[in-house]
Amino acid sequence: MDNNLIVSTSPHIRDPINTRRIMCQVIAALAPVTIYALVIHGLPALWVLLASIAGALLGEFVMEKGRRMPVTLDDCSALLTGLLLALTLPPLLPWWIAGVGGLMATILGKQIFGGIGHNLFNPALVGRAVVFVSWPAYFAAGYAKSAAIGIANTATHKSIEAAVDIVNGASPLAAMKTIYDGAAKAPQGLFGSSYYRPLLFSNPWGCLGEVSAILLVLGGVYLVVTRVIDWRIPVVYLGTVVCLTAVSGRDPLFYTLAGGLLIGAIFMATDYTTSPLARRGKIVYGVGLGVVTWLLRGWSNNPEGVMFAILFMNALVPLIDRYILPRRYGQVKKAEEVAQA
Repeated sequence: MDNNLIVSTSPHIRDPINTRRIMCQVIAALAPVTIYALVIHGLPALWVLLASIAGALLGEFVMEKGRRMPVTLDDCSALLTGLLLALTLPPLLPWWIAGVGGLMATILGKQIFGGIGHNLFNPALVGRAVVFVSWPAYFAAGYAKSAAIGIANTATHKSIEAAVDIVNGASPLAAMKTIYDGAAKAPQGLFGSSYYRPLLFSNPWGCLGEVSAILLVLGGVYLVVTRVIDWRIPVVYLGTVVCLTAVSGRDPLFYTLAGGLLIGAIFMATDYTTSPLARRGKIVYGVGLGVVTWLLRGWSNNPEGVMFAILFMNALVPLIDRYILPRRYGQVKKAEEVAQA
């Protein structure tokens, strides 16, 4: 019998799950809402989607070639970045702006830090932030103005669309903020409860990824069950927003379903590289995300706030990881031995 001792560096326990598999699972979770967005918004949304993905892939390729590094397009991380970015963009946004956003997502948000695993901020949100501050007029005009889009052409949608038009809001979230801020009187039919069903099943307003809250939740459940993401971040994030929104006297369910809160909490705040390592750190991170989102939605000119909340908390992750560390193996046992001695 051969009793050779094999000595190697860690990790000593390996798992068949790799980067490509994780990225493909997230893409699979996003596939239903992506297809549904294309059904509702049609050809303009397709151009936004293709341009965003193409820009992200091109940025990844150029930067890796320029740095004389192996090209890693086959790990699907750049593809996922472009897809996530597209789902945070308005459906009528010019395709070239989406393409620039894709380029900036992988160049400024990822490769400039050293590539996958080294970025400080969520790459897709970096790309969105660039186009959001660079072309605000195009961005505001990119939202669908008509409810008569595909299968969303129903009496309920038409009545809500009329209310949104009266208060000049690009989305239900923007319209509701206008009313809560006292800038407009709530027209008949514009109440949070009247939005629940459209926001859950067929929402033609807002960004591409906001077309169906139920599809986003189902995608999140799939990722939690397959252990691709940790449930603590989205649950604590959403729970914090719900509690603070209710305390401030606004409709918590409406503010959870409307806007980009669900896609941000499930698919972006849970990014491995830009979220804390320790379980307690994830809870602190989720609470921070909820508080910042609530503050921005209630007391800033931006009715959304999710993008800036995630980017802000991304910057604090190194600090959270420094002071909230995972429990070291054997630490409790040593403490017990010292106490018994």
